[in-house]
Amino acid sequence: MPHLAQELASWAVTLDPSPDDVKLAEHALKDTVAVALAARGHAMERISAGLPEAARWAALGHVLDFDDLHLPSTAHISVVCVPAVLAAGGGAREYLAAAGVMARLGTALGWQHYTSGWHATCTSGAPAAAVGAGLALGLGAEGLARAISLALPAAGGVQRSFGTDTKSLQVGFAAEAGVRAARLAAAGAGADPSALDAWLPLVGGDHDRLGPDTFQPKGEAVPGGLATKIFPCCYAMQRPIGAVRLLLADAPVDPADVVRIVVHTPEAAVHPLIHSEPHTGLQGKFSLEYAVTTALLDGHPGFVSYTDGYVERPLAQRLIGLVETVRTPEGSGLLTGDTSVEITIGDGTMLRATLALPPGSPELPATEEEFATKLADCGADVPGLLVGLDWKGAAQLLRDTFPVHHPKDHA
Repeated sequence: MPHLAQELASWAVTLDPSPDDVKLAEHALKDTVAVALAARGHAMERISAGLPEAARWAALGHVLDFDDLHLPSTAHISVVCVPAVLAAGGGAREYLAAAGVMARLGTALGWQHYTSGWHATCTSGAPAAAVGAGLALGLGAEGLARAISLALPAAGGVQRSFGTDTKSLQVGFAAEAGVRAARLAAAGAGADPSALDAWLPLVGGDHDRLGPDTFQPKGEAVPGGLATKIFPCCYAMQRPIGAVRLLLADAPVDPADVVRIVVHTPEAAVHPLIHSEPHTGLQGKFSLEYAVTTALLDGHPGFVSYTDGYVERPLAQRLIGLVETVRTPEGSGLLTGDTSVEITIGDGTMLRATLALPPGSPELPATEEEFATKLADCGADVPGLLVGLDWKGAAQLLRDTFPVHHPKDHA
């Protein structure tokens, strides 16, 4: 039996993308570049200045938490795979191979891996980035299998970093680890192809989670598709925000009149939301309490909603303190079950809305208008900036916007 690294590598080499796959790749390219451009002026631009290209672009693409997500693996696929492929000179096919490997490896890692505290974007991302970069460098199946094994020492990242700069930086480390591994493999570095098989159970993964058709050359490159975020925060907040917006569409509420808020949600659906009393913008991106609060106050939460000043608004802090959460144990994954929000106002009126799918989920894709609005919010609506953007042009755009400064440049 071939080792898992060999199976992934062989699949990547023989991938024959469908028109739908190519469309997904082009959407992912625009989404990832746009959210990276939105980070212009963010502290991460200065912090990441000395990092290699793939690391810097990935960290900037993730710091606003506005990039896409693969729900079956709970991994942010494009923000790892797009920068790694661009830094190595690849294009749509290389991205799809990397994204497909990341989706498959993330599925093998499973929900238990995520709930144990691992950041699946990083653990599945480093080997996947090695595949995308390796293909761009001309590696065949044997070389890709070595690159996957060479990336494993850097396949780490923990959820405790959520709400801090480390979250986006460790995503950058994963992207760069893949590029580094691919270049080492291209230079002839040896590696044991069974390393991935040994590593997988150590972190709670199981090869048997992959179905019998996993490595067929035809079929979706990225099984399950990708979720597009409509709001710049953790995906676990998209549904609670959507539920509040649904409620407000039927019955506008003055936030100052609210006296009680109750959220009913499966425990799994809010697993990443670890900050119940947020005081910074980054913490607010991982807070169920702030999800409801910002939707009540801001309607359509945008970048400014996740700044320190907005989180610290007196009315925001009062509303955060009102949120009660009723968590049920059923299911797994961020979209298990549904989410209900109940809001009681001062005269005793109680309003309720329930939502199963947030806008932008694979089953409820973002409309062209919603995606265009997102690109505009990211500052990527300059005429011609993303229209017709190809992979080579995207790499140059990122190099021009975020040049890498080596430590000696600051001497």
